[in-house]
Amino acid sequence: MCGIIGIVGQDLVNQALYDGLTVLQHRGQDAAGIVTSDGRRLYSRRDNGMVKDVFQEQHMRAMIGHMGIGHVRYPTAGSSSSAEAQPFYVNSPYGIALGHNGNLTNAAELRRGLYLQDQRQINTESDSEILLNIFAQELQRENAMHVMPDNIFSAIARVHERCRGAYAVVAMLTRDGLVGFRDPNGIRPLVYGVRDTEHGKEYMLASESVALDVLGFRLIRDIEPGEAIFITADGKVFTRQCAKNPQYRTCIFEYVYFARPDSIIDNVFVHKARMRMGIFMAQRLLEVWPDHDIDVVIPIPDTSRTAAQEMAYTLNVPYREGFMKNRYIGRTFIMPGQQLRRRSVRQKLNALDIEFKGKNVLLVDDSIVRGTTSEEIVQMARDAGAKRVYFASASPPVRYPNIYGIDMPAAKELIAHERTEEEVARAIGVDRLFYLKLEDLIQSIQKGNNRLKHFDCSVFTGEYVTGDESEYFAEAEANRNDAQKRKREQATTAIDIMDSR
Repeated sequence: MCGIIGIVGQDLVNQALYDGLTVLQHRGQDAAGIVTSDGRRLYSRRDNGMVKDVFQEQHMRAMIGHMGIGHVRYPTAGSSSSAEAQPFYVNSPYGIALGHNGNLTNAAELRRGLYLQDQRQINTESDSEILLNIFAQELQRENAMHVMPDNIFSAIARVHERCRGAYAVVAMLTRDGLVGFRDPNGIRPLVYGVRDTEHGKEYMLASESVALDVLGFRLIRDIEPGEAIFITADGKVFTRQCAKNPQYRTCIFEYVYFARPDSIIDNVFVHKARMRMGIFMAQRLLEVWPDHDIDVVIPIPDTSRTAAQEMAYTLNVPYREGFMKNRYIGRTFIMPGQQLRRRSVRQKLNALDIEFKGKNVLLVDDSIVRGTTSEEIVQMARDAGAKRVYFASASPPVRYPNIYGIDMPAAKELIAHERTEEEVARAIGVDRLFYLKLEDLIQSIQKGNNRLKHFDCSVFTGEYVTGDESEYFAEAEANRNDAQKRKREQATTAIDIMDSR
């Protein structure tokens, strides 16, 4: 998962891009990058690390220009090498910088085609660089000395025909303006907004509406599935539907886990959707266990708080904060190795004994993915004196890999894969386990926007909206499981050591 942002302003945009990326930091903590343009040339800074660490004062001063794009990344495809920090850049045509959130499922095929057709050499393992070159190749075919909106939209239409998978994109043409587009299924989110200044209007694209809110932009709307937007350097806005059969198939995990609760995605308030998840979860628990003996409901911070509060209210059971969080530790689900995830849990959370001792505790989390975090937290609750520990997941069992940009590629790494709910309960060490039903999860979101008829629920159902999973899985299993990540990290470390000599 990644976060993207783009701004066409009336003055320098470097500080606004920085501030926007800090708001989107939850979407990626591995690397960050910003590229700005003064209309003649680009200025760039990108590296591994958090936003506050990548950009220092000297970097910010050097990035001049009234338009720019930014990106925060955690690695799905590719490695965590700083060479793969985005945005990426190609000089022809027009000088294009691009940032991408998602994952292309036919990246290997596209890579081969780029070399055979145009001898374009891809320098990283990132599918985002492939997407950039596909876009550049299609723009080149327009053969226009000065790019026009029709050229942009025609090129993106052909990108849709060639690229499969998930992609929300911000791109910048050095002299011409800002481009944004979304895959025909709308799997990954993208919104745009406007703010008025004394010098005129400024426009912004972002993964989540909260980035617009913080910077004082007014949300206009989501970019539709398959739609593209072109904002010229002087602030003219053009939009067009560029896909033949667009449909809403938004990733349902955005609402469960990734998005901030104060965001609006596809016209659904994430906070309200999570409230409804908690209500449905409590109703389900009461159906199967009306005479429960739960003494207290405790959320696993932070994403589950909203659902846990509604569960406690519906169950008529006290809600308590039982875990204190160290906010300087990254999200454990996003961390690249199993041992690192396991070790970070106790560094990240500390249990308050007073809320657990002698009580039957219902822990609430947004989901259970690998189970490493859940198992550690359950043991922490027992160590703090809990008499019984129950567990509620505000989403169904995650049993299948995600191929659209979430770092869970290998089925064998998922604790619910080929396990019953009872077996998962035993594996994480709880006395009882409750999952939200898929139909209740869907209804929790649909109540916010009845246009959302379908979702990408592949992690729960194994049904993939692009229908090309079989050819993708073998490569993903081989290249993106934890063991392979460790090998790549070791190889990268070796290269860094040699470079430093």
